[in-house]
Amino acid sequence: MKKLILKSVLYIFLILISLEVLVRIFHLGKDTPTRFLDKYNVEKWAPNQNGFSVTGNRRQNFSEYHINTSGYNSYREFTPTKDKVEVALVGDSFIEGFHQHYYNSIGKKIENSLPKIEVYEYGYAGYDFADQLHLIHSYKHQFDAIDHIILGIKFSNDLTRGEYQVVKSRLALESPINKLLKKSKLLVYSKSIGILDPPQELMYRLLSLLKTKKKKTLISDDEKKRIKEDNEKKSLDNFKSLISKYGYDKKRFTLLLDSRITSPLFLTYLKNNEFSYIDFSSSFANSDRSTTLIYDRHWNDNGRDLIAKDITEYLININLIIE
Repeated sequence: MKKLILKSVLYIFLILISLEVLVRIFHLGKDTPTRFLDKYNVEKWAPNQNGFSVTGNRRQNFSEYHINTSGYNSYREFTPTKDKVEVALVGDSFIEGFHQHYYNSIGKKIENSLPKIEVYEYGYAGYDFADQLHLIHSYKHQFDAIDHIILGIKFSNDLTRGEYQVVKSRLALESPINKLLKKSKLLVYSKSIGILDPPQELMYRLLSLLKTKKKKTLISDDEKKRIKEDNEKKSLDNFKSLISKYGYDKKRFTLLLDSRITSPLFLTYLKNNEFSYIDFSSSFANSDRSTTLIYDRHWNDNGRDLIAKDITEYLININLIIE
């Protein structure tokens, strides 16, 4: 019996080692860059990192990233001056672009159409509108030299707070334990394809059984409508609070949004108060090809082409590029 147990442990160990080697050889596990908080309390990626972002259980998406000296995924460094024409794209993971090679990003696609400008992509997974304005305010000396700034915004989840605070839950991912666990590519791969989800769900269920069960209450349609309206009003108030605190240059700032998933209340406010925005809803709706990846809602290459085209046309229309 003792020999059986020892052999079983040995075989399991050897199998795990073999799987770890296979995952590394075929690069199935993603490389996650290191996060850090800079002197301005701006969360970003630690500068000068390279790696590969992998999504799906069969490497459905495999792309290379490059974190520049500013802490963002880009093929170029950010060196704005008054002598050049620069455009900044600020936003979350959609702007960050880990789902596509860094040298074929939205910014690069725009530059291909408008070779006289430089596009700086300040994208970071999880950034909301508070993160974006805090970043611009903190690096005012840099952003003041940039000719135009485009801020990606999703009304449903980018306006949940009216002031900036460091999101400690994201930085907690850089704890010593998490860093140690990430050294195993097999563990990273297993988590990314959902193998570890059932044990986690079981643990959550066991914990929930220990807590007092709350009675479910049915909510009427009128109540749901009231809650929705209250949430939209709160989001609009948060928008007003943020631009009041950090300022908002209507001549140089433009929002990037999808009107199909944006509250009419917010759109009306933008129009009545002369906030410029780029609405890519028509481009996506009229596309005869898919605009998102098959395994999540991030834009695929076609979607990024359409976004780049809409931004390019907007920049031409506002006469940013003077021949």
